[in-house]
Amino acid sequence: MSFDPERVQTVTFDSYSTLVDVEAAEAALDDRVTDPEPVSRLWRSRSLAYTFVANAIDAYQPFYEMNRDALTYALEAHGVDLQPGERDEILAVYHELEVFDDVRSGIERLREGGYETYVLSNGNPEMLESMVEHADIGDLVADTISADEVETFKPAAALYRHGAARTGTPIDEVVHVTAGWFDVMGAAHAGMQAVRVDRKGTPWEPFDGEPDATVESIHDLADALGV
Repeated sequence: MSFDPERVQTVTFDSYSTLVDVEAAEAALDDRVTDPEPVSRLWRSRSLAYTFVANAIDAYQPFYEMNRDALTYALEAHGVDLQPGERDEILAVYHELEVFDDVRSGIERLREGGYETYVLSNGNPEMLESMVEHADIGDLVADTISADEVETFKPAAALYRHGAARTGTPIDEVVHVTAGWFDVMGAAHAGMQAVRVDRKGTPWEPFDGEPDATVESIHDLADALGV
C-alpha cells in the first residue's frame, strides 16, 4: 500500500514504544535482578501476549494489571523472588518512561500544520495521563483514547473504530502512527492508514501486507504530510 497524505485529517499515536521507550523499563530492574535484560524482554512479550489472549477469551483487565501479571511471571520464570511492594516500584516506571527525542517537536509540527493529534493506546487512563504529562505533550494532543473505554485491546478493530469516532473523523481520514507491528496491522484492518515508526532498523513482519509508510521519526511523517 502507499501513503495518501491528501486523505489525512487526524493523526493518532500509539504510546508505548512509539512516544516513550519501554526498553527503558529495564533500568528499574537493575538493582534487583542480576541479569535484567532477559527479564525485561520476557516481561514486555508476556504483557502483549496477555492482551492478545484476553481479546480472544473475553478476559479484559486494565493494561496496568496485565503488566503486573506479566512482570510477576517474568520474575518467577527467572527465579527472582521480590515482595509485592518491590514489584509495584518496578511497575511504576511506566509512569515516567524515557521520551523519544522527536516526540514533542514532531507533534508540534503536525499541530502547526493543522492536524489534530490524539493518543490511541492499550494503556489505561491513569497510565496515559502520566505519560502525556511526563512527555510534556498535554498542550499538543487533543485527547487520549484508552482501550479501557471499550475493554478491548489492540489489534481488535473495535478499538480503532472507537478511536476514530472519538476524534470525530471518518476512519479512512485517520492515520495511525505506531512502532508496533500488530498495531500497524490492526489499524489498517480497521480502515485507517497505518504508518510504522522504525527508529531501530528492525525488519518488517513477513505476513499480511505492509505499512502504508515507514518513517524513522515523527518529523519524517510531518515531511510526508507537507508540514
